[in-house]
Amino acid sequence: MISTLFKRKPKAPVSPVVPQLPDGIVVWAVGDIHGCLDLLKGLVDQIMVDAAATTAERKVVIFLGDYIDRGPDSRGVLEYLLKLPRDIGIEWRFLKGNHEEAMLKFLDDPSFGPNWCEYGGDAALASYGLKPPEIRHRVEAWARVSADLDHKVTTAERDFLNSLEYSVSIGDYFFAHAGARPGVALDRQSERDLMWIRGRFLDDETPFEKVVVHGHTPTTSVYSDHRRIGVDTKAYASGELSAISLSGCRRTVLTARFAPTEAEALRSVVVMRHEEKGLV
Repeated sequence: MISTLFKRKPKAPVSPVVPQLPDGIVVWAVGDIHGCLDLLKGLVDQIMVDAAATTAERKVVIFLGDYIDRGPDSRGVLEYLLKLPRDIGIEWRFLKGNHEEAMLKFLDDPSFGPNWCEYGGDAALASYGLKPPEIRHRVEAWARVSADLDHKVTTAERDFLNSLEYSVSIGDYFFAHAGARPGVALDRQSERDLMWIRGRFLDDETPFEKVVVHGHTPTTSVYSDHRRIGVDTKAYASGELSAISLSGCRRTVLTARFAPTEAEALRSVVVMRHEEKGLV
């Protein structure tokens, strides 16, 4: 698997400029978590070990969004992210994914419940001890579920969801959940595109002014070309949660996965590492 962590798009033009971060900065970007708490803990533990070992003055961990839905423990993921240590010299940044937007929309508009549950909201509800109504076309039934969820979501969790950022820009890299619209300057992107765009972003080969690091569109391994790095490896289905570390011109992929074991209760998470330098 390590030898294929970086995929190359054939015949894509290569930018003559090697993207990099300024000296003294290291960034880790974590892909879509989707309720996979155990993988998240293993990956973050390794990132914190790496952060403690580096002499960089600024250490930034950017979560690319989609913390909830589809996987087994959406609530646990939110609780874990809220408790990350703020006194160890790491700058934690949290981006907003389309799934967080959907959960907030359901809390404010119960009629959105069927749409949310079509792409994983039922798993998030289950993590709060709730389930969709048996008769899914009745708005009043969804209103009761929304009210129950609103009661169970803590103030800290609601504040966290409402405070999520849409993008972060550092050095020659631009971080967003879904990507960016070609032909529009990165600092003028719409919130919807940053959370939802897919085909128009993926299919265009024109470079942006910075390399876009994103999640949202899953691939079997971390994808990288001259204009974007995709870090969503579909953790809830593949059992692999990935991140990319950026320092200078260096890129390092970290992938958390469960170690093989016959006993479910004894599962442990291991983190694999693969390095690339400069352009791919």
